[in-house]
Order: sequence, then structure tokens, then C-alpha cells
Amino acid sequence: MIKKLDKQLVADTLRQAYERCKSNTEGKNANYIPYLANIPSDLFGIAAALPDGEIITVGDTDYRFGIESVSKVPTALLAMNQYSGREVLEKIGADATGLPFNSIMAILLEKDHPSTPLVNAGAISACSMIKPQGDANSKWQSIINFISELTGSQVEVIEELYQSETATNFNNKSIAWLLKNYDRIYDDPDMALDIYTRQCSIGITTQQLAVMGATIANRGINPLTGRCVFKAELAPKIISMMATVGFYEHSGNWLFSTGLPAKTGVGGGILGVVPNIIGLAAFAPPLDDSGNSVKAQQALSYIVGHLNLNIFENGIYCNMDQKVSIEA
Repeated sequence: MIKKLDKQLVADTLRQAYERCKSNTEGKNANYIPYLANIPSDLFGIAAALPDGEIITVGDTDYRFGIESVSKVPTALLAMNQYSGREVLEKIGADATGLPFNSIMAILLEKDHPSTPLVNAGAISACSMIKPQGDANSKWQSIINFISELTGSQVEVIEELYQSETATNFNNKSIAWLLKNYDRIYDDPDMALDIYTRQCSIGITTQQLAVMGATIANRGINPLTGRCVFKAELAPKIISMMATVGFYEHSGNWLFSTGLPAKTGVGGGILGVVPNIIGLAAFAPPLDDSGNSVKAQQALSYIVGHLNLNIFENGIYCNMDQKVSIEA
């Protein structure tokens, strides 16, 4: 079965989602990172990127916000692309912790690996794996170039956010050295932590995030540039991680309710992927008590429901080799 999407229907649905959700005042900005606390809380944008390269947007989709934990998705992909899915599974894992994203207890409970590269411990471990070993500048270039390839446009660090995060990342320092204690970090721990902090401080727009989602949905082919960014066989692996861990301890509730593999970040962004069909993104700074954007969740849930994009329904996820038909 090949899912068909009508472009006008997609555009209408995004507009409806925006209008329904824009007045929601629930949640609050992340206040433990000073830079994020000061972002205007009324910003709100939604974007969809289709396999043919068309991008549909509504709201503040050009605003550059902190990518934060959504950056864990490209770094996990890059580590698998440089090594293999199997090696990342063996060195880090792919299990949901059922605990908060910055949990130290999760490390203590699973001493054989950090559980998944989509929580802080596993993401720091993934940063330590990135080649070349021992060279911070080259590692960093590998990561930021890869993210630029996924989005089809240049990205760069928001320096003020990076300084703000560096001044407050005490918990992550503990995580990095605890990983070292268990031999689950694969380069200098301070280097890995700094690279992780920098990648979380990258500025990204909702449009760019949607294109990243479309590149993953398209098995590594960027719909804007036509470039093959990563090995096709890694798409279902990263999508499975997003599905099981993307909302941390509320991942099961989100997947049960929407059927959308997605990854959140405390900057207010959410990245969603429907294999072969569409990349979705939404952004709004106010968060719920687990660090997930309230309005972005509400908007994406509406879109998925109205476009019938639940991956467990209608045969959407039956074959990663099938291509979606887009109707003008």
C-alpha cells in the first residue's frame, strides 16, 4: 500500500493545527538554562517537508532556536554511519530507560551500556565514539557538517546558549565521568561532554528540522539536495529509537496516542518522522513537566490524526522501500 498525501490537505491541516493551538498558554520555558528561560514564550511554528522537496510552513518557522536534545538523533545516526548499527547497539544500546533524560540512576542500573543514544548518557557516549578519535575540532566538524547535510542548509552554534549550557551542565559532568568509570565512554570524557554541550547549542529552524525529518523518512536522501547523507539501512534503526525513547518516560504514552516516531528537545522543538511519507516539526518554548513542548505536541497530534499518519495504521510502515505519492 502506498500512502498518498494531497499537498493542499497538508497545508490546510497545518494551518488548522496552528489556529487550534496558538492560544494555548500551558507550560513554561526551561528555566534551568538561563538562555532558554528568556526566549519569547509566544513563538510557535509548524513545518512539513515532503519527499519531493516541497516545504509547507505556518507560524514562526524561520526563528532559530536551540536544537537541544533533538541533536541526539543526528549524532546517533552519525555514529551508526561511521561504525554500524550493531556496534552502536553493543557499545551504547537501544533500550528505553523509563527514566528522565538526564538520569544518573539509569547508568547505575545498567552497567553494561548507557541504554540508548537518545538520552544524555548515551548521547555523551555517542559523541565520544565519533571519528576521528582524540581530535576535538575534527569530531565537531564531523557532527555539524552531518547535521547541515541532513537539513540541506548550514547550521551553527548559538554562542550565548553554549555559554549558558556550559555554565550549568553539572549533572552532565557527573554522567560523563560515571560513564568513564564503567568504561562506557570511548574518548576523553571532558572532550565528549564539551562536544555534546556544543551540539545541543546548535541553532535550528522549524523548517530545517522538518527537512531533517524528511531526509530520515526518505532513507537518507535529502529531498532538497538529492544527496545521500547516510546508509539507507539505518533509517528504520533511528526511527525505532525515536519511537521508543523520543519522549523519555512518556514515550509510550506519546506513541500510543499518536503513532508518530518523534524526538523532543527542551528548546521547544519536536522532530517527527513518518517513513517514506513526510518529515514534521513543530516549535514552541513552553514545556510540560517532562521537558516536552506543550503546543508542539498538541499540534503534531492534531496533524497526525487528521492526515492518518499513525505508522501502525493503514499499512504506512509496511515497506521502507516503497515511495509515497504526493498529489499536487
